[in-house]
Amino acid sequence: MPHKSYKIAVIPGDGIGPEVTNVAFEILSKVARKHNVTYIERVFPFGGEHYLRTGEVLSNESIDELRKYDVIYLGAIGSPKVKPGILEKGILLNIRFTLDQYINLRPVKLYPGVETPIKGKGSAEIDFVVVRENSGGLYSGVGGIMMKGTKDEIAINSKVYNYKQVERCVRYAFEVARNRPRKLLALVGKTNVLTYVFDLWERVFNELGEKEFPDVRREYYHVDAAAMHMIKNPEKFDVMVTTNMFGDILTDIGAVIQGGMGMASSGNINPEKNTPSMFEPVHGSAPDIAGQNKANPLAAVMTIKMMLEFLGENSAAKDIDKSLMKVSPMNLERMSTRDVAKALIENI
Repeated sequence: MPHKSYKIAVIPGDGIGPEVTNVAFEILSKVARKHNVTYIERVFPFGGEHYLRTGEVLSNESIDELRKYDVIYLGAIGSPKVKPGILEKGILLNIRFTLDQYINLRPVKLYPGVETPIKGKGSAEIDFVVVRENSGGLYSGVGGIMMKGTKDEIAINSKVYNYKQVERCVRYAFEVARNRPRKLLALVGKTNVLTYVFDLWERVFNELGEKEFPDVRREYYHVDAAAMHMIKNPEKFDVMVTTNMFGDILTDIGAVIQGGMGMASSGNINPEKNTPSMFEPVHGSAPDIAGQNKANPLAAVMTIKMMLEFLGENSAAKDIDKSLMKVSPMNLERMSTRDVAKALIENI
């Protein structure tokens, strides 16, 4: 019997985005045929070039159109011709906040043959997940400037969380940990300095753990200690849960130890699925190599794997993962984008 037919909104974006997105959807087409998964896709033009042509970043009407889809696939956003912050706030943060994608999910997995800067560590030691709260904290925009331009100028950005934001994020992290073999969840915070915010996080963490997830082991790390352990002892971690800003920083460390931004994927997730979730590689638009057939498409393909897992198409996702495991040890630095695409398709 055929699976559910999915509606996918595709935003190839800028720079290398269209190139790696094309590869990702070639892989999706191959596994979809094999596993009898049906989908329809629609391409949206949003990004730097679209903004420069039209002056539109992302209108309310465009957001309403995106709501009609099951998932959103984003290739890359960013143009050196556009002032920093315009596209990030107008597109990425706008989608995340408006569609209540309150989880940022970042798997940190070192594939075979991929170099890590950590001496003596390999695929067995680097395999964990970071659950980053994606709707509040310092990203909520609470703050302001007073007496600007004077020597008494005051600039404020406040780290704001309510119980609902914390509880739903921590609950999701527990569920992720419960479904992994080690069943280990680490809360990452700063209870000794940010006492009010992390009193809330720690209470929610322990209450949920005791009452609803007694099968999941709990640990706590200060954020600076967690950053140190990610480099020194990454095998300590199975699932980590943390705030928006701490998660932003720690996941970049995670990307480096798994082989760089070209090996990292992410999901901006609404677990209730009442609005579409968005999946994207984290490498950015890399305009310096755009159109040269040089971009590494593995992160884009990993992003398709994440998207399929979210949709419940686990057999198709596993086929992609097996292909990635076979292709990652190849001499990728000497392979073109199309060479990597061909290898991935041949191994499905």
